Amino acid sequence: MNKSVSKPGKIIAVCNQKGGVGKTTTAVNLAACLAAAEYATLLVDMDPQANATTGCGLNKDEIEYSIYDVITHRRRGNEPIAAEAVIVHSDQIEFLDIFPAVPDLAGAEIELVNVIAREKRLDEAIKHLRERYRYIIIDTPPSLGLLTINVLSAADSVLIPIQCEYYALEGLAELLNTIRLVQKTLNPRLAVEGALLTMYDSRLNLSRQVAEEIKSYFPDLVFQTVITRNVKLSESPSFGKPIILYDIMSSGADNYLKLAKEIVHHGSSKE
Repeated sequence: MNKSVSKPGKIIAVCNQKGGVGKTTTAVNLAACLAAAEYATLLVDMDPQANATTGCGLNKDEIEYSIYDVITHRRRGNEPIAAEAVIVHSDQIEFLDIFPAVPDLAGAEIELVNVIAREKRLDEAIKHLRERYRYIIIDTPPSLGLLTINVLSAADSVLIPIQCEYYALEGLAELLNTIRLVQKTLNPRLAVEGALLTMYDSRLNLSRQVAEEIKSYFPDLVFQTVITRNVKLSESPSFGKPIILYDIMSSGADNYLKLAKEIVHHGSSKE
């Protein structure tokens, strides 16, 4: 049974301006696991690197229209290109759709610089999709530029992946300040969904120390689920598959299935 249509969907941004923290891995695999649980899910790729797009098996060179065309108000004939014309249904997971990106998206920051309400272009494009999807998961670029501000302006909450390595908390103060600024000026409903520990290795004292540091930095906001280091999880994007399709028996698949369950339960507990 499709569990998506009973109420408006939730928009979760996966965000950390620090690169290499497992942001895209989390966006792709969280979306895939929610869809596998039969929640209609949309994965929105707002990163010009388009790794979430290719990680779901799409070839960015074959994409005719992308999120770039929608947020810059490109037209097809006399009509603006709408989200519905861009969204691609996954041929891998029944309840998963993808709003793809292409490298041209990098130019949107310059193109929109003098546009009124430029921070709301993504919100304008996807807010009506809440009626179609139970979850909308958005991957963001590793920066706090206009594209990320667009995502934070559209989202209900922010999931922050943090790797259990040196300098894990570097830049987090800036991210949290940006979130507070967006709350005050653009999106008062924006909340922190939680901090997610990634690349955790229980054999290393460093991982355990960093985990404790993050828990003290984010009291009551760290997910119980921890994403452990896993070779299969690192391999799966090169095959264009979420981890649950690449190796369902891997620890990476188990981790993200547990995260999806925690997200669902977290949302249900607030109702």
